[in-house]
Amino acid sequence: MDVIDLQPVTAVTGEHSPTAQPQAKAKSLRQLPINPNHWYVVAQSAELTDKPLARTLWHQPIVLYRNGDGQVAALEDRCPHRQVKLSEGQVDGDDLVCAYHGWHFTADGRCAHIPYLGSQQKLPTCTLRQYPVKEQDGFIWLFPGDPALAEDNPPMGVPEWDHLNYIGSVALIDVRAHYSFLIENLMDMYHGHLHGGAQVWANPVLADLTADQNHVHAHYDAESYYRIDKIWSVSQLFIPALRKLHPEPLDVYYHYPHWASTLGDDFKIYCLFAPVSETHTRAYLLHFTSLNRFPNLHKSPLAVRRFFKTSFTNSASFVLRRLVREDVLMLEQEQQAYQQHPNYKGPELNRTLTAVQQLIRHQAAGG
Repeated sequence: MDVIDLQPVTAVTGEHSPTAQPQAKAKSLRQLPINPNHWYVVAQSAELTDKPLARTLWHQPIVLYRNGDGQVAALEDRCPHRQVKLSEGQVDGDDLVCAYHGWHFTADGRCAHIPYLGSQQKLPTCTLRQYPVKEQDGFIWLFPGDPALAEDNPPMGVPEWDHLNYIGSVALIDVRAHYSFLIENLMDMYHGHLHGGAQVWANPVLADLTADQNHVHAHYDAESYYRIDKIWSVSQLFIPALRKLHPEPLDVYYHYPHWASTLGDDFKIYCLFAPVSETHTRAYLLHFTSLNRFPNLHKSPLAVRRFFKTSFTNSASFVLRRLVREDVLMLEQEQQAYQQHPNYKGPELNRTLTAVQQLIRHQAAGG
């Protein structure tokens, strides 16, 4: 990736220089759409049971369901008969059945059966939009763009989800704000001041910044409160006195449209995005603790390792939920302030956020 050198943005209130030439006004960053030609995470696998599940991905109402073999299908959430939500219906074998009149639809969006169809009548030829969908790494990934491009741009993936050397925890982010506010929050390691004792790192200093048309990578020199090298190390989550600061590299990545971070060798964190609209964002925050420092554990029988992983899964969720609550409060205030003062641009001292904003603009224009 190319190294970029971006200067801080100064505060402006919308006035123009008297010598400036009139230009076409660019669309506000806080109103930019997503690039649909990427895979977005719309649900955890465990959330999709034997009933349809409604989701909205950038203004597109979508219904997810499992067929008789447990495979995931995704269709537009709209019965073509009376325009009601198919997610209010039920699953019958491989078909999704509308709650209103009982019309059946297959996974490719075709109408397959109408209970009261007359002997002289034919099934309507209406077809629902079908979305490419994958179940991978504990989540359901959906491609809302051109289906012909789906296989050329695979999902980012979360290999730690099933790996026995990682203990995972998950929290849902549901924030009434544009997705740009959330990704800026995640890429800005200087906002740890907000989280106090729940923060994993301390004293970050931006040491390197690289970017291209699909990624931003910020490297911070930082310190960590946690060291995962003893079997009782998990107790540091509950007993602050056991935490001791020590140097650790902190790397954050914007792999559009998702985010990832590593803190030394012990922690890997993801945020998997599913923007709903210009003022609403859903995302899943994942935290993984590495067990790679425990070689004796790796020699244990697989059943023991699976039991250990399962027993400690979501052990850090209470910390994640606190972090999410605190961040959501700030992000929603930012969104509200933007709506009240859409032309104001505050001073920004972290070059990383300028790179993030440039990437968002590039992707919103089609990548």
